[in-house]
Amino acid sequence: MTRNRSLTAVLWVVWLAAAAFGGIGLVERLTMGHALANYTSYVPWGLWVAAYIYFIGLSAGSFLLSSLVYVFGVKRLEGIAKLSLYVAVVTLVLALLTILFDLGHMARFYEVYTRPNFHSMMAWMVWLYTAYFFLLIAELVLATRSERSGRAEIAVRRDRTWLRILGSIGVPLAIAFHGGVGALFGTVLARELWHSPMYPILFLSGALLSGGALMAGIVALFWPRRDEGWRDTLRLLGNIVLGLILLDTLFEWAEYSIAMWYGVGAAVGQLRYMLFGPYWYVFWIVHVLFGVVVPIGLLLGWRKPAGAALASALVVVTFIGVRLDQVIPGLVTPELAGLETAYLSHRLSFNYLPSLFEWQVFVGVVALGVALFYLGYRFLPLVPRVRKGVQA
Repeated sequence: MTRNRSLTAVLWVVWLAAAAFGGIGLVERLTMGHALANYTSYVPWGLWVAAYIYFIGLSAGSFLLSSLVYVFGVKRLEGIAKLSLYVAVVTLVLALLTILFDLGHMARFYEVYTRPNFHSMMAWMVWLYTAYFFLLIAELVLATRSERSGRAEIAVRRDRTWLRILGSIGVPLAIAFHGGVGALFGTVLARELWHSPMYPILFLSGALLSGGALMAGIVALFWPRRDEGWRDTLRLLGNIVLGLILLDTLFEWAEYSIAMWYGVGAAVGQLRYMLFGPYWYVFWIVHVLFGVVVPIGLLLGWRKPAGAALASALVVVTFIGVRLDQVIPGLVTPELAGLETAYLSHRLSFNYLPSLFEWQVFVGVVALGVALFYLGYRFLPLVPRVRKGVQA
């Protein structure tokens, strides 16, 4: 008991420090705009765009995991379905908040609703996000209501039917909007690294992997009842994460190896920047070593809940590096030879490294997400409650 209280105290201190650190960045963003950010006119997308993709992937992956229960009837995951829906809501909010901070005029976001251009992939994405958000809320209300004690059996069956209907709508919707993020990149003809039919697939496989790993980590660390059912669920989630790591790695190999093998096109220079440039360690150390090799070793060699928890945590934490590598290298190659020396200014540069301010905003958004998760975990009927040794 003393050990649990000490750990709780440490976690509170860490969260308060992160909230204070991030809160400063959020205040600076609201008062100073983009003045402290390191992106430039040539590299207009930075950490916040990568973070937006990161959070959207977590949301889509968590939601699709809940759909295994409500749509496909996977009983072994039934206990975590409501929690997966709530995590999908929280991470969607974080994604939209992050991309809102990236906008030059945040107050004009509503114009995509009042004056949409449906020839734009971005307009479609915003409308899909909106539909997805309301669908998540409806599913979460039905899921938490359907298990409330004292309700008539016919009402419970009706709620479960609606859950299956909404989940069936949500599966293609989640695939469409997150694949749409990849398609948004893929439609940029001038950026050869992005202009690939594999980019939407990479975004989807990454969403499944990161979202599945997030749920595995949450179940491993926060599930209130450590019984055989919990161990069985965690084993299944660990196997899912292992399979998705292998699948995502296969897709990455297919996407990057062919261009590097032939060595032609602008994409090769951008890939070389990613693999061997000044920030090579983001790909090889953060992603490949700690996001692929170590988690695979843990999931294969340490067949205990702690192994699945650590492997999943590593995948989730390091996946922001994957999203950075999907955004930044595509922007750092001049579209015209000599452009980098034609005009000289600190705002006309092809070099980009996120500033402390950008990291502060990111940490502040993460701290907000942790707070929202805690409130839902504490006050909503998302997990079984244990009081005095009895499961409630």
